[in-house]
Amino acid sequence: MDPKASGPGQGGQVNDSYAVPPILKQYWHTALRWRWLIGAIIAGALAVGLIVTLLTPARYTAGSQIEISREQKKITNVEGLDSSTADSDMEFYETQYALLRSYSLGERVARKLDLGRSDDFFAAHGITLDAGRFGAAGQSNLTAGQLAAREKLAAKLLLDNIEVSPVRRSRLVNLSYTSRSAGLSARVVNAWASQFIAASMDRQLASTADARRFLEERLGNLRARLEQSEREAVGYASRNDIVALASVRDNEGKTQVQRTMIQSDLEELNTALNVARADRVAAESRLTGRGGDDNVDALTNPTITQLRQKRADVASDYAKMIVRFEPNYPTAQALMMQIKSLDEAIARETARVGNSRAQSYREALKREQDLGAQVAALKGRLDDQQHNAIQYNIYQREADTNRQLYDALLQRYKEIGIAGSVGVSNIVVVDPAIAPSTPSAPSLPKNMALAFAIGLALAVIATLALEQIDEGISQPGQIQQLFQLPLLGHVPLTDSSVTDGIEDPKSYFSEAYFTIRSNLAFTTDHGLPRSFIVTSTQPAEGKSTTSYALARIIGRTGKNVLLIDGDMRSPDIHHLLGLDNAMGLSNALAGDDNVAALIQSTPYKGLSVLTSGPKPPSAAELLSSDRIRHIVGELQGMYDHVVIDAPPILGLSDSPLLGRAVEGAVLVIQAEGAAVRGVRAAISRLRMVNTHIFGTVLTKIKASELAYGYGYGYGYGYGDDVEHKAA
Repeated sequence: MDPKASGPGQGGQVNDSYAVPPILKQYWHTALRWRWLIGAIIAGALAVGLIVTLLTPARYTAGSQIEISREQKKITNVEGLDSSTADSDMEFYETQYALLRSYSLGERVARKLDLGRSDDFFAAHGITLDAGRFGAAGQSNLTAGQLAAREKLAAKLLLDNIEVSPVRRSRLVNLSYTSRSAGLSARVVNAWASQFIAASMDRQLASTADARRFLEERLGNLRARLEQSEREAVGYASRNDIVALASVRDNEGKTQVQRTMIQSDLEELNTALNVARADRVAAESRLTGRGGDDNVDALTNPTITQLRQKRADVASDYAKMIVRFEPNYPTAQALMMQIKSLDEAIARETARVGNSRAQSYREALKREQDLGAQVAALKGRLDDQQHNAIQYNIYQREADTNRQLYDALLQRYKEIGIAGSVGVSNIVVVDPAIAPSTPSAPSLPKNMALAFAIGLALAVIATLALEQIDEGISQPGQIQQLFQLPLLGHVPLTDSSVTDGIEDPKSYFSEAYFTIRSNLAFTTDHGLPRSFIVTSTQPAEGKSTTSYALARIIGRTGKNVLLIDGDMRSPDIHHLLGLDNAMGLSNALAGDDNVAALIQSTPYKGLSVLTSGPKPPSAAELLSSDRIRHIVGELQGMYDHVVIDAPPILGLSDSPLLGRAVEGAVLVIQAEGAAVRGVRAAISRLRMVNTHIFGTVLTKIKASELAYGYGYGYGYGYGDDVEHKAA
């Protein structure tokens, strides 16, 4: 599509395929970029690991397993200072593990095996003894000081090489010992387990005598306290008329009074009172005549029922009579008189029933009042008894507590007597140690794996450090992330000539610049900019190649394009095209008004060139005048597009001065070339003179940057092999 037809509103839209890749791909790219360094570090680490493994003497590890059962500290339990909880279990086993690692146990093992006199023991640990302090090797008549020093050193070596490993969620503990002698390792582990059991037994037997003396004294005191507290509880209950009908002991052994005599009487009277109250309410309901004459008594009374039935019959006869005769008819009047007589009889009988209800109500009320008075009296007595029961419960709890303490101490006293005579240990050996047949260290696979891990870690650290030090831009996706500028495209690093690459429209090089031209057309509302400069941060980044290639590509589309070599300090365009540079831009800036005569034609379609001309004494002075604006304006009237190859930005003022005369600039950045801070400084200088930056072009990017999953080069030279593309 013609860029000019893109219409307003599409300016600044460029290809967004250069977004920053996922973080894992960035790490993968970094690893591939430094793969030789990573490989060298890992290889070095593996070599060191192999050498260390081969030079390390063989070591043998013998192992044993013991079981430690939970000790129940009954004495402290009685005193309320310890409890059999998960926390106390943990404390107990942690204590046992600490005892297994104790220096005193190491001394016991050293004395048991007589390691202080064993030169082989010290040799098995690579220790050479000082003859003056420890005595000479093979010396039998060691002094007391030398023997003590040897035993101290032996105990330290034992602790340094013994390993205590508790088995999770069990009472088992693994013991292992490592030395250069397989037999010595097995003997030490077995001696360590046996001496640990012996030390535990010694502590247990030593504590038995003290425990018995303590318990005997406590039992005498508790017996007297128990008798006194029981006498106080019984005497207080007798003085205050507390008679317990039922009492039980709870799980803690405390006496609980469930019922007293007063409580039992009160329950019975209260039940009778509730019944009397219900009878009184029923009698009162009947007395008040709820429901009128249709109350229950009236309906169920047989006399009233017969009278009402008879009245209904007479009323029926009367109704039939007045249908045929007048009410004054004698027979009708007789029937009416009979009805009135029956109504009076019903009323009298109903009144009699009502009087009977009143009598029943008075009797029920009297019974309720009597029972209420008795209940109130018993409540008063119960309140007094409950008040007295507070002190009684105190006496009873004290007696129960003393009884519990006495029973527990008595039972513990008997158990200690039995345990002291039997001497049962809570530690047993599950698996004794045997001499290992193969060394446990050094392990070549483990050491090589460790060396590989260390080498990999060092390689990662070195790679990340180098990535931080290297401020060059290596990935197309970094442009937008670091500078917030659109990336118009990237150009691969190639060994072939620029002219050869641009001549072939299907080459990777040519298609790269065609993509850049297409993206550049979307940076303005009117399509491809009429005039722009191509510059870079520093020399040799590919700006001249880019300006030449863009001019060729634009001319190939049928446009008339003028390529101006604006780098009057170090011109390069005339070398690329093989043109004469005797006359050029410097002449036009110096005052030559016939600019058209300075332009040279080329054999390429639509492309004309204005070379830089003779090198002026001060290029900045020539560019600082308004002459350059007039020249560019004049040339825009002659050509569809004007492309200027501008000098590098840093250290020179030429490019900012040229940027004021054109629509904008294209900034060329060499991959792994200029530092990020340098590129930012170049961008800042262009923006200081209000030069619009259309975008950036990343040049000289290696084939490896395009071949490892970023997708930046898709479509360039489609159909060519990868090696041809990277050339």
